[in-house]
Amino acid sequence: MRITVFICSCVLGLTSINAQEQQAKDSLATTTISLEEVSVAGLRASKDQPLSFSEVTKEDLKARNLGQDLPILLNFLPSVVTTSDAGAGIGYTGIRVRGSDATRVNVTINGIPYNDAESQGTFWVNMPDFASSVESIQLQRGVGTSTNGSSAFGASLNVLTNAASQEAYAQISNSIGSFGTVRHSLKFSTGLLNDKIEIAGRLGSIESDGYIDRASSNLKSYFLQGVYQEGNTLIKALVFGGHEITYQSWFGVDPSTLENDRTYNFAGEIYDDNGNLSGYYDNQVDNYKQDHYQLHWNQRYHNNWSSSVGLNYTYGRGFYEEYENSLSLSDLRLDALSVGSTSIGETAGVIQKWLDNDFYVLTTNLRHQGAQTDLVFGTLMSNYQGDHFGNLVWARYASNAQPKHEFYRNKGEKKEFSLFGKITHQLSDSFTAYADLQYRRVDYTALGSLNELGSIDIADDFNFFNPKLGLTFHADENTQLYASYAKAQREPNRSDYENGSPRPEVLNDFELGYRSAGEGLKWSANLYYMGYKDQLVLTGELDDVGAPIRQNVGDSYRLGLEIEGSIALTNQLLWQPNLSLSRNKNRDFKFQRDGQLQNLGDTNISYSPSIIGGSNLVYAPSTQLQIGLLSKYVGEQYLGNIDADLSKLDAYFINDLNIRYAVGPLGWVKAIDFSLLVNNLFNEKFTSNGYFYTYDDTWSDPSQATTIEGVGYYPQAGTNFLLGASFRF
Repeated sequence: MRITVFICSCVLGLTSINAQEQQAKDSLATTTISLEEVSVAGLRASKDQPLSFSEVTKEDLKARNLGQDLPILLNFLPSVVTTSDAGAGIGYTGIRVRGSDATRVNVTINGIPYNDAESQGTFWVNMPDFASSVESIQLQRGVGTSTNGSSAFGASLNVLTNAASQEAYAQISNSIGSFGTVRHSLKFSTGLLNDKIEIAGRLGSIESDGYIDRASSNLKSYFLQGVYQEGNTLIKALVFGGHEITYQSWFGVDPSTLENDRTYNFAGEIYDDNGNLSGYYDNQVDNYKQDHYQLHWNQRYHNNWSSSVGLNYTYGRGFYEEYENSLSLSDLRLDALSVGSTSIGETAGVIQKWLDNDFYVLTTNLRHQGAQTDLVFGTLMSNYQGDHFGNLVWARYASNAQPKHEFYRNKGEKKEFSLFGKITHQLSDSFTAYADLQYRRVDYTALGSLNELGSIDIADDFNFFNPKLGLTFHADENTQLYASYAKAQREPNRSDYENGSPRPEVLNDFELGYRSAGEGLKWSANLYYMGYKDQLVLTGELDDVGAPIRQNVGDSYRLGLEIEGSIALTNQLLWQPNLSLSRNKNRDFKFQRDGQLQNLGDTNISYSPSIIGGSNLVYAPSTQLQIGLLSKYVGEQYLGNIDADLSKLDAYFINDLNIRYAVGPLGWVKAIDFSLLVNNLFNEKFTSNGYFYTYDDTWSDPSQATTIEGVGYYPQAGTNFLLGASFRF
């Protein structure tokens, strides 16, 4: 019944606004890109291009920005599903768009790739409270426009950090909430000194116990920028990063534990010699630091040309620390022990798995905006070097180990070069054509020993040509119809190589959309077909550090309809619904069950719900008070690709209440903002993520393999709150 009501309400709201503002325009030249936006303008979609996208501003984030990670703040956008390992949106969080996981969502910050070069994942926990330093975000669904870094296979997320402030200010923000959550943030700006120079920064701290047992987070962050602006020149230097210490909570829970003790955490369990649980290791943590150094030079010229150059260096280092009740001495590269007549080949111990990496990036963009033609040319060169190694911290039986015994080490290096050219040309008053051509060259090597006596030896290179074409029809100044085709190709990630012999993926993306904008009444609809060759889909299984395992599946597709809008019901009441309907299938999926290879026909792609809906109902009786009811429906989905009943994750429907009250100015205080966020208002018991695995049992009957299935879940918190106050001076 809940789903029926929700779908009906969204369909009735088709007379609504798309997040993309539609404005009348006589020619392409009427849109002037600000100097702050020059570095990202070449990567962002515009309303004249045949692409599906949503935009979020810092004002949109302000009311709910109380300490949760950025993916959670984007949860209510179309086709988006988010999850949190610790259950409350702080710590390790994830985002999927159109069923595609974070490794397929291309993320750039000021035009610089943020996805980890090897894993292709995005780890927002490394930059806590980053939403406080964001000016705007654009989420493009599908392949989108050419971007920097790995190709977008589900979406691209383009983030622009804070613009220079004209006026000096200091801001103190504090939040408290459920599960011992405390957030402190100090932000400042000198304003433009002599109308040319600004220095601004932020320091932040977030601590939380987490909803899941011991799933604590201790997060520190900083952001510092210096800006020089004169005439048509903008030079910006940024240093930002964070240090996260999070207790591991990626083990999830089995169905029985979910029913009886949904917050239980298996991480860090310590068992005695009799197999009895005796306690938990208190330092079963992920401890990682990441620092980003960026330098941007944006220049506008008098003949409608503009350019940008971006330099980046990212330094990351840290480790997982784990207590293991049973470690193989041979896997630790230690000699077996003999005590009397007893041979000892295993030991309890504590290990650290380290990653120490460097990432260098150079980007350039050149743009010309003419009366009917907009041209953009861009290049990227990057180099990633990552050292992976493991140390033995402690062992009950240390054999011949020396202090800081190292039991594996390997190094990965990834080099990338890409260039693109884009043209948006106004053919007539009614038609605008779009073309985008990109070439990417990727070289990846990895060599050395792995955990558990394995080794890695990779030397692979790829050359990708990714064309994109489209046409936009302007029915009138408020109505557009568009169609586009885009091809994307991308390389496997590190764990794909560790788990087999992967092939690169190919995607052909067809989009057909409609946008309409009127006074207080705007909406958009987008129909897409994404056909994949050798798509690397999630199997549902996890590796030894909780990372999802993927496999090539041959042919597969995603077919969907996205509807997004907003309607001003009254002068004080605004409704912004969205609805995504999709069909996501593997073609002729093969699976070995009970020792026999079977063709299961068309199966559902894992982690791809066919229905996703969002709604934001905002009541603003005055300029000071805003009350929002945010709703999210995610349909049932499979955690694997074989349509096993055990792997089905139930649908869920949650509601959040968000209240913001602004006061000021009051004397020397320019503004005071109070915010309340009540998550999961109606205390829904739900899980937003999980894992699924199979294995063949040959022990019970050696003559017959029997396929055994298993599943784990990540429970999310019931009703919980965050309360914050911000003082601006």
